[in-house]
Amino acid sequence: MKNNLIREVFKTDEYDMYFLSLDSRTKTKYDYVVQIMQTQKIVSEKFIKKIQNTEFYEVRVSIGTNEHRTILITADSPNFMEATKVVLLNSFLKKDNKQYKKEIEKAKTIIEKEEII
Repeated sequence: MKNNLIREVFKTDEYDMYFLSLDSRTKTKYDYVVQIMQTQKIVSEKFIKKIQNTEFYEVRVSIGTNEHRTILITADSPNFMEATKVVLLNSFLKKDNKQYKKEIEKAKTIIEKEEII
């Protein structure tokens, strides 16, 4: 299956810890979205969306009324659709738009700490 991959998805410890805390239904949906990211060059904004005025994108996972978000950065292209390597940085349950500023700062800290990119 590895030969069919369009992009590699790397995960930080912060992402993994969040993922492990999720229920099985949400994990399944996350796995589905990651599979789409790996195997499709063009991914719907339903799943991946650029965060305005930043270098980051968000992974969007919706389960009922819960909106899970993961901040991601592309490693080898500024454009997600052209990237072959992406890094899932940190995740959160979206409560309001004010939350993004804090989560983006957290993502920047992870990049510096982990020396990503």
